[in-house]
Amino acid sequence: MKLRSMIASGIATLLILTAAAPPLRAQTATPKPGDELLASWNYIGGKLITMAEDFPESKYEFKPAPQSRTFAAQLLHVAGTNYAYVNALSGKKLGPEDNDPSRSAYKTKAQIVAVLKKSFADGATLIKEHENQLSRIITDPDSGRPSSELVSWLNDCEHSGEHYGQLVVYYRVNGLVPPESRPRPK
Repeated sequence: MKLRSMIASGIATLLILTAAAPPLRAQTATPKPGDELLASWNYIGGKLITMAEDFPESKYEFKPAPQSRTFAAQLLHVAGTNYAYVNALSGKKLGPEDNDPSRSAYKTKAQIVAVLKKSFADGATLIKEHENQLSRIITDPDSGRPSSELVSWLNDCEHSGEHYGQLVVYYRVNGLVPPESRPRPK
């Protein structure tokens, strides 16, 4: 009988504590769209910048097929598209206006890496500045159609991801392993 009483008392205490505890959901911070967008932007940017720094400069003019862009041109295209968004959404000229910046303007690996890094850094700065207006309707810099600013940025993230996939092929055709596919130290 004493054991039953102790068990019942314990169960009652647990029920009271459970009922009195604030819901777990209220204890965790809800991520803001701007934070999630910035994380996506920085994630794909980091992968492409790592590739740009890692790929041998002697192979920057490589292309897997005659109609393809060179490795360097792929990276310049990503930087140019990033700046199409950054320039359009900021109303400023922060980088190249050409969607495919000329290789003659960016002759070395170091110059290409620098403009790619700057395009992602400038985009990250603008995303932070616009975090409270990501739902505003704008004209998408790529499609020319109305879109929320958030969706436009996500479209550019997707665009960068597509080029990341293409550059994986450049690595593989050259017998190289892309940085993301290399074994990680334990």
